[in-house]
Amino acid sequence: MAFVEPVILSDRGVRLEPLALAHEDGLRAAAADGELWRIRVTSVPAPEDTRAYIETALQLRADGSRLAFAVIEEATGAVLGSTSYHDILPAVKRVDIGYTWYARRAQRTHVNTVCKLLLMRHAFETLGCHAIGWRTDNFNFASQRAIERLGAKKDGVIRAQALRRDGTIRDTVMYSLLASEWPEVKAHLCYLLDKPREQTAD
Repeated sequence: MAFVEPVILSDRGVRLEPLALAHEDGLRAAAADGELWRIRVTSVPAPEDTRAYIETALQLRADGSRLAFAVIEEATGAVLGSTSYHDILPAVKRVDIGYTWYARRAQRTHVNTVCKLLLMRHAFETLGCHAIGWRTDNFNFASQRAIERLGAKKDGVIRAQALRRDGTIRDTVMYSLLASEWPEVKAHLCYLLDKPREQTAD
């Protein structure tokens, strides 16, 4: 049995389903909300690349290195975006969380906080992970702020580490959270989600 098996996770009106070809139309519509593929520091697929994006994710799932999810709005069944476990390391019980993006209408809402709560809770409390990692483009300041709001610690920057979609070479900012830090982070995320939305900065 693989360290990370496909699973459905849900809470607070948001459901994470293992990404499948059946999500193609919904994923394409989510990316179109804001033309997100035009942002150079993200991994959002262009409309014509959506099927290949899913097929690549499925191949990486078969290889055991990534488990991609579709983010679903439970009230409507609409696809809001995608997120993944990736760089899965069974020997040290570590996963990274990334490839995360949301339709414009889901941004700055509770959705990202719920998704991260679901993924971290499953990783630490079910998989028994010792650590979770995040990595982002050095110019993706919004992503860096979002990761830091989760309580993750900045580990450093790997220079000239990966290619951007436009062919330029990026520096990658690395973050992590340890299992020992999870209880406090979990309590804080639940606090953010349970207090009135007008006071929540997410």
